[in-house]
Amino acid sequence: MSGQSPFRDTIFALSSGGLPSGVAVVRMSGPHVRAALEAIAGRVPPARVATLCRLRDSDGRQIDRGLVLFFAGPASFTGEDCGELHVHGGRAVVATLLRRLGGLPGLRQAEAGEFTRRAFLNGKIDLTGAEGLADLLAAETEAQRRLAVENAEGGQRTLYAGWRSRLVHARAMIEAELDFADEADVDGPVSEHIWKDLGELSGEIAQHCAGFSAAEIVREGFRVALMGAPNAGKSSLLNALARREVAIVTDVPGTTRDPIEIALDLRGLKVVVTDTAGLRDTEDTVERIGVSRALEVAARADLVLELIDVRNGGAETLVAGKPVLRIGTKCDLAHRSRDAFDLKISVVTGEGIAALLDMIAARAEDATAASSSVVPTRLRHIELLEETRRYIAAALSPKALELRAEDLRLASESLGRIIGAIDVEDLLDVIFSQFCIGK
Repeated sequence: MSGQSPFRDTIFALSSGGLPSGVAVVRMSGPHVRAALEAIAGRVPPARVATLCRLRDSDGRQIDRGLVLFFAGPASFTGEDCGELHVHGGRAVVATLLRRLGGLPGLRQAEAGEFTRRAFLNGKIDLTGAEGLADLLAAETEAQRRLAVENAEGGQRTLYAGWRSRLVHARAMIEAELDFADEADVDGPVSEHIWKDLGELSGEIAQHCAGFSAAEIVREGFRVALMGAPNAGKSSLLNALARREVAIVTDVPGTTRDPIEIALDLRGLKVVVTDTAGLRDTEDTVERIGVSRALEVAARADLVLELIDVRNGGAETLVAGKPVLRIGTKCDLAHRSRDAFDLKISVVTGEGIAALLDMIAARAEDATAASSSVVPTRLRHIELLEETRRYIAAALSPKALELRAEDLRLASESLGRIIGAIDVEDLLDVIFSQFCIGK
């Protein structure tokens, strides 16, 4: 029996990306999928069996021959009846097929993220799973893929649901005490176990929140700022790392004004390297703005590379609270120098470049070590987890038992909002707008 959909319309979209392509996949979801397949393919294939069919327009003329798949709800991605049409990926073929679908009663083009949104609303995934799918679609590196798969497969949901169950159990025990005990507070071994477990839970949540910075680096990239005096070789190094000309390199000091960044994939991690304006006192108004922006980039960086021409030396750039590597540049022109460096490089000969990439990759791996476990991946997760901890702390404070039970109810609601079990309507448009059409 097909799943009953709460939606009256059936959505469809090209789900396989840009055209032309070898194969294009058009997917459908909703209550009119069976009727659409019968109209176009002449029949509804057995569920989950790829069937070769002639696809026809409203006049019976052949559009293409392709594979047709039917997924009966609720055993489908969205929980509704779903269909897929696998056709040749020519623009004319796909355009004709989409026009044909749009001309059928009850069918319309899907909006961005609408398939995944229906999966959430039909209980097939939770909000963290939807966010994991969004991250999986956007993943550029192996580390991003691993983190996204963990969450898309329910890693966060399992953890948060387990914590929520402990809160619900504690509240149930307290309310039972209220119903059956004459005392104003909880006494005895059962209550002692409850309060001890809540204290441990608060600690577990705090430890979990500490992994947010690692997850944020995996998702957004490990940020490296190139700092130093004018003509220290920052732009030349950026070009060498990018293996293309992304920054202007001249002998004229102060060429770089606005920060320029590139993204690298080092050992499966995204690393964002930013070239900045040379640091010096200047009367040039535009250059002063560039220096100010350079310091802002350094303040946001996870690692600062202070580049120093080995022929000139120089004092360390003061970047408070940031890890700094002192890199001697242009070592092909002068291998000896008075200053000590963490590494010497030459973009002309390539000396030290591989070693520099290894050093950056090692720092990035250290910064993201916590991401190998289940970690929060959104700022909203952190905000709700901290809110949960505040309610638990309030429940652990001495006061009337009824008030402590209410604090636990509020704590469990905060956890429920993370996975989408409670009051999330205002979040849906924000989350699902991140998806492409067809997902």
